[in-house]
Amino acid sequence: MRIPLPDDRIRVDGAVDVEVVDGGVRPHRLALAHAHEFPVETAFVEAMTSGVRLVFETDADEITVTSTPMRLSLGGQMRPATFELLVAGRRVDSAVADFGHVAEVDLADGSTELTIGGPGDVVLRADADDVRTVTIWLPQAAGAEVHSVGVPEGAIVRASAVDTRPRWVHHGSSISHCMEAEGPSRTWPAIAATRTGHHLTNLGLAGQCHVDQFAARTIRDLPADRISLKFGINVVNGDTMRARTFASAVHGFLDTVRDGHPLTPLLVISPIICPVAESAPGPTVLGEDGQISVADPDAPLALGRLSVGAIRALLVEIVDRRRAVGDDALHYLDGRELFGPADVADLPDGLHPNGAGYERMGERFAEHPFLTAG
Repeated sequence: MRIPLPDDRIRVDGAVDVEVVDGGVRPHRLALAHAHEFPVETAFVEAMTSGVRLVFETDADEITVTSTPMRLSLGGQMRPATFELLVAGRRVDSAVADFGHVAEVDLADGSTELTIGGPGDVVLRADADDVRTVTIWLPQAAGAEVHSVGVPEGAIVRASAVDTRPRWVHHGSSISHCMEAEGPSRTWPAIAATRTGHHLTNLGLAGQCHVDQFAARTIRDLPADRISLKFGINVVNGDTMRARTFASAVHGFLDTVRDGHPLTPLLVISPIICPVAESAPGPTVLGEDGQISVADPDAPLALGRLSVGAIRALLVEIVDRRRAVGDDALHYLDGRELFGPADVADLPDGLHPNGAGYERMGERFAEHPFLTAG
């Protein structure tokens, strides 16, 4: 039995908007009302389905997802489009799509070549004695236009109960998007949310966390019991701001979020360790050896140029100032507590953790009072 999407029995969780397209649905992680403001790169990564999942009840022991992924190849290295099936929070199967479109990015000049592909099926299996809630995590390193869900003839498919878990909205960079994780349920936000019983909306946008107002307005308008914002590394990567403009932009971002969530616990997280940019300003560049370096390691931090260390100092000051005028629900976390100097063996390119590093970040964040406090 094939169930075309959209269908009221199958909920799309973790997406901000779900666009109905010819023959299926396309999840989005930023509000489409602001799409006219998105840079091209932002439009690409916000349609990648990090943290997005299909949720329903079924007694089927085999589930087929028909989709057309938008896969990403960086310098000839294909990011896997992995689907994972979880039952009762436990991962029971996974499958990698080897079909769909491919966006090939040339790391030398940033150009992109698109190869159009077609839809295909991934099959996920799990033992079933009765009806239970299943969660299918869509790929974190690809976009996924989902056409249908298939189950054996006679199987039951029905809507799951309303999710009453507290809602956590997180925004950050590639280090929150987590393309390098071993699978979509193994990003650090997914691990932390699963372990602490939170409903996750992951707005981690690879390369595109630049304190943008369209992201702030998206968060402002979402239901949220907890909000975390991991700022800084993309600003250094692209050398897109100086101290004066960064501080003002962060204040403005927080003001916008507070317009919709005046009392919600809000955690500002600074960058994790980035050895080459701790005291040297960006921009960062990716070398032929696959390692991140700064373009000019001897450049002075003059005229407000920003290193990762300078970003951390500014974020501490911003949070302190806002708390001093009454925002007691605003807090700060040094990102090195999640991934610091002792972890650099799991930082293969000098910027992004590997799968083991992301799992450790998730385990550590799951113990933080931000998620464990009542």
